[in-house]
Amino acid sequence: MSKSINQIQDEIIEEFAMFDDWMEKYEYIIDLGKELPLISEEKKTEDRLIHGCQSRVWVASEMTDSRVVFTADSDAIITKGIISLLIRVLSNQTPKDIVTCDLYFIGKIGLEEHLSPTRANGLVGMINRLKSDGLKQLTP
Repeated sequence: MSKSINQIQDEIIEEFAMFDDWMEKYEYIIDLGKELPLISEEKKTEDRLIHGCQSRVWVASEMTDSRVVFTADSDAIITKGIISLLIRVLSNQTPKDIVTCDLYFIGKIGLEEHLSPTRANGLVGMINRLKSDGLKQLTP
């Protein structure tokens, strides 16, 4: 049985609580980005590019056993770590759960307030894209 979105968010909040300062948290985000299951090169297309990010971020999704599976890549290491967090939370979940979830972990770990305005816009763009991909799977 896979974990719920909220169980995964709670795990992430716990992991980030172990770090004392934001330099350590950024290092952890970078490490997470290195573990990201990468999108295949042929899927790095314009239609999979997230607009609103200062760096380039590609997201692909497909349905597997009635769950949405995401893969992604970015040309910026911090952004890659951020998208890996979002994918960890939302991948392998049902379209309905993806669309209706509250991504509270972002506020709880203090991520938004530690991003530059352009990165914060990119974060919103990534969330919107993942939720939009979930929504597309809901509508036949």
